[in-house]
Amino acid sequence: MRDLGVGFGYLMKGQRWVAGHGRWFGFGLLPGLVTLVLYAAALVGLVYGADDLTAWATPFADDWSSPWLDVFRGTLTALLFVFGLFIAVITFTAVTLLVGQPFYENLSEQVDRSEGGEVPHSGLPLWRELWISARDSVRIVLRVVFYGVLLFACGFIPVVGQTVVPVVGFCVSGFFLAEELTAVALQRRGVELKDRLALLRGRRLRTLGFGVPLALSFLVPFVAVFLMPGAVAGATLMVRDLVRPEDPEPAAEPTRPGPQTFRKAD
Repeated sequence: MRDLGVGFGYLMKGQRWVAGHGRWFGFGLLPGLVTLVLYAAALVGLVYGADDLTAWATPFADDWSSPWLDVFRGTLTALLFVFGLFIAVITFTAVTLLVGQPFYENLSEQVDRSEGGEVPHSGLPLWRELWISARDSVRIVLRVVFYGVLLFACGFIPVVGQTVVPVVGFCVSGFFLAEELTAVALQRRGVELKDRLALLRGRRLRTLGFGVPLALSFLVPFVAVFLMPGAVAGATLMVRDLVRPEDPEPAAEPTRPGPQTFRKAD
């Protein structure tokens, strides 16, 4: 359980870091503001269209008597909105990081620089970094959608669906939020998605301690935007402790940029 507190501590350290570097805080707000406008419009559309969508998807219930028709479709509408909110919480970070890739990469580099030691660089052109980020984000979103559909179905189980399922949902949200945020620093270190997931699973409680509070706070309007810069900074601080470079080999003339080799911290 100690690792839960350690993970939450990284989140707080990141917020303190951007509070002490006001220029970088403002710099990191811009992508979140753009993404927030897009997501707000989508969620408003879902609110107004959820009833019609539920009625269209359940024509077999048209002849049901009251109150069963209202209860059935009302429950489905609520679950549909919760599912949409769940997807929004997860994909908001992915889309914001994709929109703000240059912003957050510079922010992450500055955190590394302020903490001392080597400042890793991927050595890749911007278009290649954007492609990798988009590709990995799609892979993560597909995983999230799978878990979301599974949890949505489990929501119909009496008692369990109203108690255990929401808790599991926030844990899933928190884990993948942490993956998306740490990807900024890990991608600069040349760590592939498969290895990133293995690294975070190896520190599962620490990852949840970092990501679950974010998933909960992101449910509050506008909070996600203001926490994003500090979340990227905190994720970079966590990455610095989770991985470290192998002992360097004797200097040689590099032939081309490539991924760096890292090992888990003891």
